[in-house]
Amino acid sequence: MTRRRNRVGPRSSTLGGVTATYAYDEQPASGHPLRPGASPAAIRAALLATDRAGFDAAYEAALVESRETLDLTGLFKTLERWRRLAVLQSDTNAYRHTVRRVAHTLTGQESPVDEPVEITRSKAGM
Repeated sequence: MTRRRNRVGPRSSTLGGVTATYAYDEQPASGHPLRPGASPAAIRAALLATDRAGFDAAYEAALVESRETLDLTGLFKTLERWRRLAVLQSDTNAYRHTVRRVAHTLTGQESPVDEPVEITRSKAGM
C-alpha cells in the first residue's frame, strides 16, 4: 500500500469508536476556528480566562499520556471536551443563561442575573 505524503487537508481515522481528524500539512484557513479538529491554541483562546489553567493542565496530562502510551485517543478526547466547552462559552450570554438554569435545576434557587458566572458555576458544581 502506497501512502501519499504531500496530502493537504484533513483526514479522518476511527479507532475504538473515536474519530480523530488530523492533517499532514497545513489545514485550510477557512471555517470557524472552533470547528471539529480546532487547534489547541484556538480552543484555549476561546475559553473563559478562569478555565484556561484547567485546559492547560488537562492538555499537558493528555500529552504526557499520549507520549507514554503512543496512543492519541486520550489527547483527541481531551481536546474535543474542551472544544465543546469553548463553543458554549463563545456566546457569553447564552452560556451565562445555561449556567444559571443548571444552578437553578440543581439547587432549586434562582441565581441573581448580575451574579458573576463563577459563583453561579460553583453553585452548580461546574
